Amino acid sequence: MSRKDWDEYFIGIAEAVATRSTCPRLHVGCVIVKDNHIISTGYNGSIHGHDHCEDIGCLLTPEGRCIRTVHAEENSVLHADRDLLKGATAYVTHEPCEKCSKTLAQAGLRKIVFKNAYPNDWNKYFLKDLEVVHYNV
Repeated sequence: MSRKDWDEYFIGIAEAVATRSTCPRLHVGCVIVKDNHIISTGYNGSIHGHDHCEDIGCLLTPEGRCIRTVHAEENSVLHADRDLLKGATAYVTHEPCEKCSKTLAQAGLRKIVFKNAYPNDWNKYFLKDLEVVHYNV
């Protein structure tokens, strides 16, 4: 058995983190890493103390997006030491939405590695200064 490379290793951890997600529409996990050390993790779930999608249903916009949950990328930034985010890499199970892309860029991350495409027309504006890798194992 060969040793996993770092991208495969951290994507695997993001997939494990995603199992904590409480929105049945899409289970997303995010791991923020710097110098091959985990800084923070996050998954999509409701605000602390609020009802979860899996219990009472999703809260969908007319476009079909669930807005009940805080996204995995947002949670990983919220739970991290702000100073450690500068120059870090986010490993995400799914391509970030435009809001999460802005959050990761504003936090100072330098790279995003995602597994599953979730394309939108906006990321080209918000991720232009970050390295973005579609990691397809």
